[in-house]
This record gives sequence, C-alpha cells and structure tokens, in this order.
Amino acid sequence: MVTLTIDGRKVQAEEGTTILEAARENNIYIPSLCHHEEVMPYGACRLCLVEVAWNGRQRLVASCLYEVAEGLKIRTNSERIANNRKMIMELLLARCPNNKAIQDLARQLGVKETSFKLEDNQCMLCALCVRVCQEVVGVSAISLVNRGVDREMATPFYEPSDVCIGCGSCAYVCPVEAIKFEDIGDTRYIYWPNNSMEFKLKKCKTCGNYWIPERQLEYIIKETKLPLSAFDNCPDCRD
Repeated sequence: MVTLTIDGRKVQAEEGTTILEAARENNIYIPSLCHHEEVMPYGACRLCLVEVAWNGRQRLVASCLYEVAEGLKIRTNSERIANNRKMIMELLLARCPNNKAIQDLARQLGVKETSFKLEDNQCMLCALCVRVCQEVVGVSAISLVNRGVDREMATPFYEPSDVCIGCGSCAYVCPVEAIKFEDIGDTRYIYWPNNSMEFKLKKCKTCGNYWIPERQLEYIIKETKLPLSAFDNCPDCRD
C-alpha cells in the first residue's frame, strides 16, 4: 500500500492502482466518460484530468492512466483543472450538441454553451465500445476508422460484420447512448452511428420467449464446448 494525498486528504491505495480508481474508492469525484473497470484505461475523453505534484514538479495528467505513488499529492478541482475540463467539455458539446448525456455533464461542469462550430454527432469517440468488443467479448467487430476530423466508430468497410455476435455489449457500455439495440419478436436490431445489423434470436423451449442471438450462442458454444442442448432454456427457465 502507498499513502498519497488527494485534495488535502490522505488516502491509501494498492500499488498499481490509478489515481482515478483510488479517488473513487475513497468517494472523491473525478468526472470521466471513457473509463470502465472491465477494460484497459485509454484516456480518450481527458475529463479525468488532475493536477499532480511529484519531485518538485506540477503537471496535469489523465487520472485513469496515472498510477499512484508514495507521497504523491493530487488536486482534482483547482482552477487550472476546471478551465481545462470546461474547454474539453465545450469540444464534446460542439461534437455532440444534441446528446443528452453530454448536455447533462456539461451543465454539471458549468458549461452552458460552446464557442466551437457545432457538428451533429452522437458518438464522442471514447472507444469504450471498441475496447469492450475486443478485450471482453473477444471478437473485434467494430473499430475506430479514418483519421483527424473523419475519425469515427464503424464496422469494417461500414458493412455488416461477419464476426459481430449481436451481444449488445457495445450498447451496454456506451456512456452517451450513441449505440442502441432492441429485440422485436424473433429479431435483435443493433444501431450504431454509421450502420445497423439484425440478428435472429433463439426461442426458449419452456416459456417461448426469444432470448439470445443465435450467432452469439454459436460463439459461446465454440468457446465453452458445451452442447447446444445446454441452452434450450432461457436463464429464467433453467433448473
């Protein structure tokens, strides 16, 4: 364990823990949109900036990437940090002016409007969906494509993906709800900012409800080596 100071308060954290994790464990708020405990830190949104003092130096760092150290002093709410966060929030608000999650966080951080040119996007390019698909699901069905102002999240060549299993994990973790899915009858529809896909659902033998994409079931069987009969029933109808 190491001892560090966050906003004048001494806390302890395990070595290898990031500042953001240490702060959250001690109920100290640091805003963030691209962080998720199930994937590797990425530092995309930069909203989690904090000011650290170490070896006589002070600098701004992304708290989701910077590990704790003995004697580290951290400020999460200085004027310098607030000004940087507001600028970042203005950029996000300009990119996604009609996104409710972005609007709500902007108000929370004191940003009512942006001085930048307005675009019309829903995706903030945090890549959380991409990382979950790669690191947790393990299929890499989506990715960030293009560069600069043309950067966006998409399936390869913007076509229906051959490897997407329709699990919906990307929609579950999207912090701004730019990805959505819905089950209608025997079909699951997943809507990304640039395209969409449909997936046939499996029917439960007991209750008759459709509950899982057949492609996702094929993937699970391949990975677990379980027989198809193990998935005859939905979770609610299993013994």
